[in-house]
Amino acid sequence: MFKFIILAVVAYVFYRALKSWILPKPDASRPVSDRKAGEIDDIMIKDPFCEAYFPKRNAVHYRENGEDLYFCSTSCRDQYIQARSDEKTN
Repeated sequence: MFKFIILAVVAYVFYRALKSWILPKPDASRPVSDRKAGEIDDIMIKDPFCEAYFPKRNAVHYRENGEDLYFCSTSCRDQYIQARSDEKTN
């Protein structure tokens, strides 16, 4: 049993040495991301109809009376438009 443990340790050390020689080491000088530290990726905005928060880059844009509105989905945008048209008719 003791010989098996020694053989396993030797095999593991050989595996680690071989792996470190074959695989390239990561370049520590290369940045992980192209963004600077503290830079904001995107902002969260609130859907005016369902009031859900979501990233602005995923928004469905709608312009009404010179005002830009952003919705989480086309469904919310369409429901908002329908609700606004219902308000105008009443």
